[in-house]
Amino acid sequence: MHVKKPKVFLSWRFPDPGPQLVMEHCETQVWEGQAPIERTQFLSVLADVDGVLVSNATEQLDREAIDAAPRLRCISNFGVGYDNVDVPYATSRRIAVCNTPGVLTETTADHAFALLLAAARRIPEGIIHVKEDRWRGWNPWLLVGREVNGATLGIVGLGAIGTAVARRARGFGMSVLYWSRAPKPHEESETGAVYSSLQFLLQSSDFVCITVALTPETRGLIGAREFALMKPAAILVNVARGPIVDRSALYDALHDGTISGAALDVTDPEPLRGTDLLLTLPNLLIVPHTGSATDRTRSRMSELAARNLTAALCGERPLHIVNPEVLQN
Repeated sequence: MHVKKPKVFLSWRFPDPGPQLVMEHCETQVWEGQAPIERTQFLSVLADVDGVLVSNATEQLDREAIDAAPRLRCISNFGVGYDNVDVPYATSRRIAVCNTPGVLTETTADHAFALLLAAARRIPEGIIHVKEDRWRGWNPWLLVGREVNGATLGIVGLGAIGTAVARRARGFGMSVLYWSRAPKPHEESETGAVYSSLQFLLQSSDFVCITVALTPETRGLIGAREFALMKPAAILVNVARGPIVDRSALYDALHDGTISGAALDVTDPEPLRGTDLLLTLPNLLIVPHTGSATDRTRSRMSELAARNLTAALCGERPLHIVNPEVLQN
């Protein structure tokens, strides 16, 4: 007897092998655009699908979107974060919400350290200096940066990525402080990180790296008060989510010299327009949300997101599910 395949929508042409895996099990529609699908078109597509594979950076599965999808049974995120989904509402509708933790941890930690080093040693400024033909020879005051070796790194949120960043810090002889909702003895023994209050961390750190998840409690966590606590020579690195940092307070802190610099993989909003005032700051380094952007990691994310989706739609337990209670009878 012919069994009808579930119908799914992929919001991007994700890297292989994810799309092929989905197509083996599902009737599949793929958005082929080079920009994110428009909201109205996305809501229209949701009307008759059983599952979606979406980017957590571009598609919002809020109450409106979930209500537009009466058949929806699984939201599979391409990414570890799931702040783009109204999880409680999805759970009330018995919709599985899945993500891709683990596979992007080391790559994102590499990226965090790349941003830290680039900001500390003023690498982007040096590149511009040479390309604009301003290099006139060696100068003892030219583009003097910050010492990384032996400095203190404060990590805001010692989850998987924060722990991986702490491991890298040990290789640079850094002292590591961390703030999290609760002490993490296992991670402390692995990395040598020391638990502290957020206030002490900000006051004591030469570099502050944000790796905490975006939640209602962490939205706007770093604002004017927190910047005022930091050292004038401190550098902020954010590889988590843009709204964790108050953008107006960030601009003021960098413009007024409250802190020395910042390096961001994420912004609020995303993407920033080319006319945004933040882009006028010479002590701010911004890259376009590329923390997991290596060929191997993106391929592994795609495969895991696809396997999560097909498992949920075929009545099996996904490898990574945010709300496992929906699987209970």
